[in-house]
Amino acid sequence: MKDERIYLSLSQESGFEEEYIQKALKSNWITSGGPNVDEFENELQRYFENENFVVASNSGTSAIHLALILLDVKAGDEVICQSMTFSASANPILYQNACPIFVDSEIDTWNICPENLEIAIKDRIKKGKKPKAIIAVHLYGMPYKVDDVHLIADKYGIPIIEDSAEALGSTYKGKKCGSFGFFGILSFNGNKIITTSSGGALITNSDEIKKKAIFYATQSKDIAVHYQHSEIGYNYRMSNICAGVGLGQIKTLESNINLRQANHLFYKKIFQEVENAKLFENINNVFFSNYWLNAILLETEEIKESLRLTFEKANIESRPLWKPMHLQPIFKECPYYGNKISEELFKKGLCLPSGSNLTNTDKSRIKEVIINFFK
Repeated sequence: MKDERIYLSLSQESGFEEEYIQKALKSNWITSGGPNVDEFENELQRYFENENFVVASNSGTSAIHLALILLDVKAGDEVICQSMTFSASANPILYQNACPIFVDSEIDTWNICPENLEIAIKDRIKKGKKPKAIIAVHLYGMPYKVDDVHLIADKYGIPIIEDSAEALGSTYKGKKCGSFGFFGILSFNGNKIITTSSGGALITNSDEIKKKAIFYATQSKDIAVHYQHSEIGYNYRMSNICAGVGLGQIKTLESNINLRQANHLFYKKIFQEVENAKLFENINNVFFSNYWLNAILLETEEIKESLRLTFEKANIESRPLWKPMHLQPIFKECPYYGNKISEELFKKGLCLPSGSNLTNTDKSRIKEVIINFFK
């Protein structure tokens, strides 16, 4: 009989969701928006110490799209985006008929390279197109080099959309990721550290901007008795049912972060004994990753693929790192600035099972595969 599959990052019930879901059902709030959505936004605002305003959306992707709209990104504009990320970071740029400009990673955090970021900005300005925004990502929960990146962005007066889809619970210099940019983005997809089954959030420091974001997210309905629309609107609001799941999940956020940290220590202990693999981790105590996903770098692409297939044979899911956006067919014509760091990471990097619900039995199976493979 085949062992039960171990997934990369599977959601898990907190035990508190049903109360809020039943509340929505009994009150007939089975729609987008509603009391659970308001309460979930308030809980997130408390998490950010009431220094930010939160708009709950139906996905992290829609939150990025709203950020671009609110920054007045239009057809023909250019938006810089970290190349090593999931496509959801870059796709909304195309929704606005704008042009993505991709920037390579640096080797320490695997995130946007400050040096190549400035090279890209200077070159685009030289070509007569100052970028309208920068999308910087905290990859796998690892904060990007916030001080360096924001210093450059401020120097040229370009707002940052901080993609924290994978970084809820991560911090830089003790400050929570998601609160550094002009906009912050969260994702509550089913594989994230907490989930609403599907959903996301836009973070801003302005109540006025929050209201405008909700306006766009609810079909841009003008103030009138009848339905009147003077601007293009979108159906981007989180559902009241999904927000109920989120209210139950957020109660276990801190414990989930602790469990992901424990997963990292589990892998660290194993890979201390392995010469041919390097575990991805904080470079110093300024960075605090939630370790949403643990990842390793192998010596060659062949070794990486061999290990992945060995895991698969044991019914354990592992995956290559995100394929850089500048290598994706849909973005092949877009400008790219870098030194092929992200390409090397993609060739040699592998994500390991990192769910908050990994059991001791799961870990024993994972450890056995790793030890036997490198033996």
